[in-house]
Amino acid sequence: MKIVYLFCESNIVRVPFFYPDESFFRRLAGEGGVWDKAGRQFIFKQIVPVNSFKSGLFKKFPGMIFVQVEENSPPSIHVCGFWERPWEKTVNSCPVKYGGLADVGIPSVSAPVFKQLALPEKFSEHWQTRLETELRSRKYSPQTRRAYQYYNRLLCRTVQKPPEEIRQEDMTHFLALVEKDREYSASSINLAISAVKFFHKNVLKNKEFNERHRPRHDGRLPIVLSKNEIGKILDKEHNPKHRLILMLAYSSGLRVSEVVALRKEHIDLDRKILYVKAGKGRKDRCTVLSEKAAKFIGEYYAFYGTKTWLFPGLPATRHLTIRSAQHIFDKAIFRAEIYKRVSIHSLRHTFATHLLESGTDIRYIQELLGHSSIRTTERYTHIARGSTLRIKSPLDSLF
Repeated sequence: MKIVYLFCESNIVRVPFFYPDESFFRRLAGEGGVWDKAGRQFIFKQIVPVNSFKSGLFKKFPGMIFVQVEENSPPSIHVCGFWERPWEKTVNSCPVKYGGLADVGIPSVSAPVFKQLALPEKFSEHWQTRLETELRSRKYSPQTRRAYQYYNRLLCRTVQKPPEEIRQEDMTHFLALVEKDREYSASSINLAISAVKFFHKNVLKNKEFNERHRPRHDGRLPIVLSKNEIGKILDKEHNPKHRLILMLAYSSGLRVSEVVALRKEHIDLDRKILYVKAGKGRKDRCTVLSEKAAKFIGEYYAFYGTKTWLFPGLPATRHLTIRSAQHIFDKAIFRAEIYKRVSIHSLRHTFATHLLESGTDIRYIQELLGHSSIRTTERYTHIARGSTLRIKSPLDSLF
């Protein structure tokens, strides 16, 4: 029996997830929730009333118990799911609504208790503005600016000190804490160090953070999909717009940020070339456009009457968001019944791996992917089967 808590805030509903159940995880993701890895929770935009949202989940997940915790309500919770029968009882002076069992031993949960866990912010608006100014003056990307703001706020909030009072030992304590409690990867810790170093060096003019030992990067290999799995994903996606997003991410090896930002002018159907403008590191590059994708794009233009953005969002003057594209992929692999731990970025990994396996020179793959160093591209040699396709396992020779 699973108990799912719904923490209802002003415009979002947070759903913590701590179950070792991959199918349940993917089903929740399919409901439109955004996965917050640091907080180990799904975040749903509160588009409909909470009661309607909860009722919808209850119908789709029968046999589960849903606990609703309001942000600014009196200390009370609302539970539904026991035998689908309304019943009300007071537990520890808290009105509890559930359905049918009087002695289930549900602990009383009060909203103010959870609110007290939120520590006060110590990174003031003054310092946020100063940091934003320095970042913009150096033309840092919006993603980097958001990350640097986030990690500096998180550091100050965690150690409960304003930035001018933070010392090396505070930074060490902070990094140890986020690695233990939030299970940050080496890449996330390195990004946090870079964010804090930038602020102290360029805003506070403090050189104390110039030297710091950084953790080694995890030697993880990317997970890729087989050609059969790619076919299943595309076959199960019937929305033309969503299908084209997935086709281009795989067939041209694009990052999700590059896919959603495509314009009609970036696609050369005659030469079968796709131009990536201001990709990672603000670099332009060209990559391949497959024959099948080019044919599909021609039909797509005629159907949607595309003029500027290839994938317009809301409003139409802006392109589709990265989060929307990620949700499209998550729903597609759920429908295709693929249970690998993959994301839309895995389509880019798969593109590179399949090219290597087909005999494409790694230098060309580096150029298509837009990697500055060949060492970044070389990691695909560890997962591409290539000549190893001819190797037989010794088990096969025993019988």
